Amino acid sequence: MLSLVSDIAQAYFELLEFDRRLGIARSSTTAFQATYNLFSRRYAAGITSRLAVTRAESALADATGSVADIERQISIKEHQICVLLGRNPGPVLRSPPQDQGEIPPKIPAGLPSSLLERRPDLRQAEQFLVDASARIGIAKADFFPRIGLTALFGRVSPELSSLTNGSAGLAAIAASAAGPIFTGGQLTGQHRAAIAVYEQAKAQYLQGALKAFQEVSDALVAEQKLTELEEQQKRQVAALNASVAISNKRYRGGLASYYEVLEAQQLLFPAEIALSQTRRDRHLAMVQLYKALGGGWKLTDAQWVQGHS
Repeated sequence: MLSLVSDIAQAYFELLEFDRRLGIARSSTTAFQATYNLFSRRYAAGITSRLAVTRAESALADATGSVADIERQISIKEHQICVLLGRNPGPVLRSPPQDQGEIPPKIPAGLPSSLLERRPDLRQAEQFLVDASARIGIAKADFFPRIGLTALFGRVSPELSSLTNGSAGLAAIAASAAGPIFTGGQLTGQHRAAIAVYEQAKAQYLQGALKAFQEVSDALVAEQKLTELEEQQKRQVAALNASVAISNKRYRGGLASYYEVLEAQQLLFPAEIALSQTRRDRHLAMVQLYKALGGGWKLTDAQWVQGHS
């Protein structure tokens, strides 16, 4: 269930990023179309060269092609989500993407490490460790001959009576005991093997705990650094938007060449895509943190158990 919820959340945030990317591609197509129309009119009037028109047409074709490719990726992602939900492949109803992107939940300070104990892999490793520890006790018990202590109606058994009054020798007791006495080192070997299995289970549990801490640390660092990256990418996109507006004014005023306009537009498009991908990666980092903590941090252990019973 934990893996399924995480996979659905990851696929959904990837779908939202495709939606944002599609909006960017369509806006870029509109901008390149306007530039192409402008260059075509100026070429027809003999103001600019044919080179400007062909360059603008190339940029327009590239942007238009990206729209079709993103729509293809959206359909594939929708089908993936439907299959994860146990439905036939088809569209996924959702709200339009927000300009600023969905804000990931804030990670509270002081998360206890005990949350990791809910992870299924650690719970499984813990049970292996408990079982291996119990097997050591069983191996030790095999050294001790097992005789009946009581007989019918709770009376003292004949074996125990003979042992306590000294009327029976060791051979007689051994003959009636359930456990072997002389095994040629077999019991010692079994005991050592049980200890080795326990040490292996303990090592696997410790390794699983270290992996859990690593995954939590990776997710926390990713969320922090991606937040910083997003802020700088916002500044870049804002500056490039201003650059596009300025270059268009300069071109219309005869102060700039066609290349300056196209360069500004072609720099803006990938910058907006990169910002959209960073917003997606922030959400995916939260999904990874949810999974690494064994189900997030908003539910208490009692609520978690009740919700999965």
